[in-house]
Amino acid sequence: MIIVTGGAGFIGSCLIAKLNQMGLTDILVVDHLGEGDKWKNLRGKRFSDYLDKDEFLDALFEEGLGQAVETVFHLGACSSTTERDAGYLMRNNFQYSRALCQWSLDSGVQFIYASSAATYGDGSQGYGDDEAGLDRLKPLNMYGFSKQLFDLWARDQGLLSRVAGFKFFNVYGPNEGHKGEMRSMVAKAWEQVRATGRLQLFKSDRPDFGDGEQKRDFIYVKDVVEALWTAYKNPDIRGLYNMGSGQARTWNELARAVFKALGKPEAIDYVEMPSQLKGKYQYFTQADMRKWNASAGELKLTSLEDAVKDYVQGYLEKGASL
Repeated sequence: MIIVTGGAGFIGSCLIAKLNQMGLTDILVVDHLGEGDKWKNLRGKRFSDYLDKDEFLDALFEEGLGQAVETVFHLGACSSTTERDAGYLMRNNFQYSRALCQWSLDSGVQFIYASSAATYGDGSQGYGDDEAGLDRLKPLNMYGFSKQLFDLWARDQGLLSRVAGFKFFNVYGPNEGHKGEMRSMVAKAWEQVRATGRLQLFKSDRPDFGDGEQKRDFIYVKDVVEALWTAYKNPDIRGLYNMGSGQARTWNELARAVFKALGKPEAIDYVEMPSQLKGKYQYFTQADMRKWNASAGELKLTSLEDAVKDYVQGYLEKGASL
């Protein structure tokens, strides 16, 4: 059996689609569906069982699952970069991850988990995924800090040689609609342009970046899922890895790709950055992919323009999911 925490979420549900495509259906989905539309990501997916995340650890430690577990994909977390309840993030993102990781290793189960590029903070320490440099990183928000804490714990316990972790950069693609304000800019841009014909981007408040010229490393969720599949099929791939395209692109370039995919003329308005984001906003991110490439080979990446076109025309315009 394969366990996918966050299995009804964005990356998790896309991973389950990939597992199904490869003929794997003995999957335990762990998530918290609540009252939103996240459940829609499970439509059309084949899996053997579902457990709420709050029931899962009890079932794991107290009752046992009654089935042999082969792999845990731990993708579940609160991913809101504006979440203010630090205690909740510590329990949900750090302590929960720690308990599940320890159980997996004690049980001889392959453990693959999601970290985040938010751990890099303002990028002043670079974007190298070497384990020795983890102590120098200063995340800009509590979400990034909660992810960094688990990375540090895994390293200090000597566990990064036994697990595979991924620092996801700016992932976008199908099945993210339930994320609300945490959706990718591609999804938000599509919504704005469809409604008004125009798109708002943040002005820059740094002289070294023009308006809309802030850069991020965008990666399509389909490419991320292929990397997760590679790690699953090759358990010798262990350690902490960046997962991005390796090429920073501007918000303006992303916006142009959305307008082009919709067949509409470019019309961008630059607006002031919200005060709550000032000092916590990443102006440049770019994954150093050399470590992954050396361990697993280079990813076959979808270009930003082709991926945005596929996402907009194949999913957003059709109201479809992966």
